[in-house]
Amino acid sequence: MEIIELVGKHAPITGERIAELLGISRPTIRSDLAVLVMLQHIDAKPKVGYFLGKAALEVDSPFKHIEAMKVKEIMGIPVVLRETVTVSDAVVTLFLENVGSLMIVNLQGALVGIVSRKDLLKVTLGQSTANTMPVSMVMTRHPNIVTVGPEDSVLEAARKMIHHDVDSLPVVKAASEHGHDEVVGRITKTTMTKLLLDSALGT
Repeated sequence: MEIIELVGKHAPITGERIAELLGISRPTIRSDLAVLVMLQHIDAKPKVGYFLGKAALEVDSPFKHIEAMKVKEIMGIPVVLRETVTVSDAVVTLFLENVGSLMIVNLQGALVGIVSRKDLLKVTLGQSTANTMPVSMVMTRHPNIVTVGPEDSVLEAARKMIHHDVDSLPVVKAASEHGHDEVVGRITKTTMTKLLLDSALGT
């Protein structure tokens, strides 16, 4: 990857300088830098810059296999609700399933929205109509939903989570013969953390 090569050649190097050498803006590579630091390909020292990390220096790094992993290998089962259910129903489901977000689908099963714990908290605090309000009124809708596909890399999913500052992503199969996107899984920051921990411990 170009970023690792630049860090290897010019370390210590600032994020601004990396972006300048690549001909792009600093915010564009922020999520890429975060993922590379997370995987220990590069390391960062405050007020100094980036330099090569442990994984880049070790051929047999325990994190190497993560680069080849696909989302479908680690995704969990999605918790799905119809867009016609109430906010109250969504809150109950959130607690019963112990998840941070719910995927909302229409009658055809197509993904139409996602609702988070924060969304539900905002609408239920001091809101007497939450019992009857449809969840479709508080959910985040297309095209503002960030998704990944089952064949996407785990690194791409991590990059999207960091870039969009979200805790989970719906895993979606592109429009099938039925003509709509099908929710087939979910991937969360907890999943990512467990994957990193297992890799570090060699389990």
